[in-house]
Amino acid sequence: MPAPNMIENRTFEEITVGESAQISRTLGQREIQLFALASGDVNPAHVDPEFAATDMFHKVIAHGLWGGGLISAVLGTELPGPGTIYLEQSLRFERPVGLGDTITAQVVVTGKDEHHHFVTFACTCTNQAGEEVISGIAKVKAPSEKIRRPRAALPDIRFADHDGYRRLMEAARGHQAMPVAVVHPCSVAAISAVIEAFEEGLITPILVGPTARIQAAASEAGADIGAFRIVDTPHSHASASAAVALIHSGEAQALMKGSLHTDELMGAAVSRDGGLRTERRISHVYLMDVPGHPTPLLITDAAINIAPNLLEKADIIRNAIDLAHVIGIAQPKVAILSAVETINPALASTLDAAALCKMADRGQITGGLLDGPLAFDNAISAAAAREKGIVSPVAGQAEILVVPDLEAGNMLAKQLTFLGGADAAGIVLGARVPIILTSRADSLRTRLASCAVVVLLAAAAQTGGKNA
Repeated sequence: MPAPNMIENRTFEEITVGESAQISRTLGQREIQLFALASGDVNPAHVDPEFAATDMFHKVIAHGLWGGGLISAVLGTELPGPGTIYLEQSLRFERPVGLGDTITAQVVVTGKDEHHHFVTFACTCTNQAGEEVISGIAKVKAPSEKIRRPRAALPDIRFADHDGYRRLMEAARGHQAMPVAVVHPCSVAAISAVIEAFEEGLITPILVGPTARIQAAASEAGADIGAFRIVDTPHSHASASAAVALIHSGEAQALMKGSLHTDELMGAAVSRDGGLRTERRISHVYLMDVPGHPTPLLITDAAINIAPNLLEKADIIRNAIDLAHVIGIAQPKVAILSAVETINPALASTLDAAALCKMADRGQITGGLLDGPLAFDNAISAAAAREKGIVSPVAGQAEILVVPDLEAGNMLAKQLTFLGGADAAGIVLGARVPIILTSRADSLRTRLASCAVVVLLAAAAQTGGKNA
């Protein structure tokens, strides 16, 4: 027998009729997802529990060739093993394989062709009850030379399930599409985002910008915008002003960034003459769906306030808490971030964190649990918090991350997006209406999630701020 970390074959000469080998594997959701990802087979009988419950077997079942793959694994790694060339395989599927079933794949040598070095096998897969689920016959060309090599180490696989995105979309679909002024949608990316959100039933778009450029972008995108209202403007600055005017007139309930610069859009929104200011500081929140993290992460402010002072940070926190309530977090845990978790007069962010926590103690900030200063690791990792001896209802389980300045927030959000595979919906809060900030680099999920959040915000506003 080869060592556990080695893989060794049986040459044609060594193989005898009647010889056998087997492996066993248990079917889990992970195995189904990996097979669907590799093969592209997303038959709902395998990947949609709701559909599968109404199908023939009334449960999710494995792809048939998942079991066939186990037979292949025996032939390629056990008997004959490395150097084997697969020639033929017949399979008969006798019974379904369900989640939790342990399948044993076995091959038995039934014949040898001395001239061609062909070997035939009887192949079976049986479940934990001893029931045969697959049977068949395989023919291979067996290796003639002995091969013994280290067993390859497979990579760790992390699933990006995007459950947060699905929950957002399901919640938003229960509400009426919202009229949204889309500011200067003069690019393929901007028009595509509009079409996607419209087709999902999230928004009723009003396109604000130069008509000829909007139509040219739609033509390039292959999009039909004939049903959309267009408000013609000469340039992007005028587009931003006209979109804000649509909010004042009640014709639109939100703004959506098109292909103009964020500063230009926000300049019109925060203008003291005809803008969308309220008593609150306007701020930006990234709603992050991070693969492997159990809850959404709200990161603020990473796009609007460059170096907020203490009172501005208080409003930034209030805006984020309001958004957390809307997406169903009743009492969000708010971590005020710094580079360290102790107060250091040389780090102004630690002093602000301490003051903000005291403001929460005195009722100046309500609706969430605040703690800080906290470093990023002990804000989101319970193990890191324990290692540092931090006892806190927030440390290790934060849902809102308040960054010290825009640079820190922007880098954190983009690291999670581009290195961590996170989706980041971007919303501006604190204005008279929410503002959707999209980017050309955003995925379809991100663009739709941003629109879904705005729909939920509008629904909450209509119900007096209650959870939508």
